[in-house]
Amino acid sequence: MDISGNISNRRAFSRIDYAAPLAYKVCNKETISKLLQGYTSNISEAGMLCNFREAVNPEDILWLSFDRGTLNICEELEKKALIYQNGIIGKVVRIEPKGYDNFDVGIKFITREEKSWNNVYK
Repeated sequence: MDISGNISNRRAFSRIDYAAPLAYKVCNKETISKLLQGYTSNISEAGMLCNFREAVNPEDILWLSFDRGTLNICEELEKKALIYQNGIIGKVVRIEPKGYDNFDVGIKFITREEKSWNNVYK
């Protein structure tokens, strides 16, 4: 909150608008072999906002593959994030329905320090 009591929109990491296609998988036994498609909206060192046509659940662990080579921010991201089979592992922290088969999904990247394979495969 700021001095006036309003909730501040400050984030720990600044976000960069970045619209690009991505591929993702939901990391559970039933869906891990299904490659899905979506788009990125913005990205920071800690996470990203994506747009998906398929519904996901809060706390789902995702494998995300997108062109990290074009982003300057990804140098820091590569140092911290958990990378597996050339994709970044993240957790769904927010879902906002945007209409029929359209969801904005907030994802927090899982860092190398906090990785727990028990959390990836429930």
